[in-house]
Amino acid sequence: MYNTALNNKKNGTVAGLVSRPPGMEDETQEEILGQFKEKRLGALGLLQLTAGTGLAVYAMWAGVLMPGFRRVPLKLQVPYIPASKRQVGNVMTLLKGRSGGIADLGSGDGRIVLEASRLGFSPAVGYELNPWLLRLSRFHAWRTGHYDKVSYRREDLWKVNLSGYENITVFLAPSVLELLQKKLLAELPEDAVIVAGRFPFPDWTPCRTEGDGVDRAWSYHIQALRKHHLLSEDSRSNEPAS
Repeated sequence: MYNTALNNKKNGTVAGLVSRPPGMEDETQEEILGQFKEKRLGALGLLQLTAGTGLAVYAMWAGVLMPGFRRVPLKLQVPYIPASKRQVGNVMTLLKGRSGGIADLGSGDGRIVLEASRLGFSPAVGYELNPWLLRLSRFHAWRTGHYDKVSYRREDLWKVNLSGYENITVFLAPSVLELLQKKLLAELPEDAVIVAGRFPFPDWTPCRTEGDGVDRAWSYHIQALRKHHLLSEDSRSNEPAS
């Protein structure tokens, strides 16, 4: 999950992960509809229901988080959207069997970083420019007893050196992913794996996918991507001049 604003020409944002603090669990639409069918909801029940769904998310975005995005180019903005439990699970499935350091670019409320830490990834680092989301991330880390095992940093994605990370996760808009491809190809170690949630990288072919619809995640091996990139460059250089 980079729910943030990025810097000047290369400003970017990332879709965050929200949910209710007590365990950060999400409620499916089917369960919500079931509550309406099974019983009448009073005023308090309706308020509790909206607090766990999109209305609460919108209120948080409009009142607290959106101001941090006002200076970001429109095409690079990504609203603060909750990540489902299934989305997180699909990302972790694609990282199964791997180890080492992990960086979540646009870490939002920090849940990808927390889950990665639970699974043994170290260091587990989230990069996020929005100060409110950073505070929320650190609060979740403290509540779950992982405060000293994870790190959330307010740093510009385009200025961060990613060469020390074997695993990268991103929940970014296609416009940002397109810009990010060149940086990842240039900086990541040869055995690195990148996992994208919600949107795939526009110019890359994934080695694996997990899940369906909005919950789908895509994984990419940097070694294979570099080989393909070099072949494409050679092919273009051998084309006859028009």
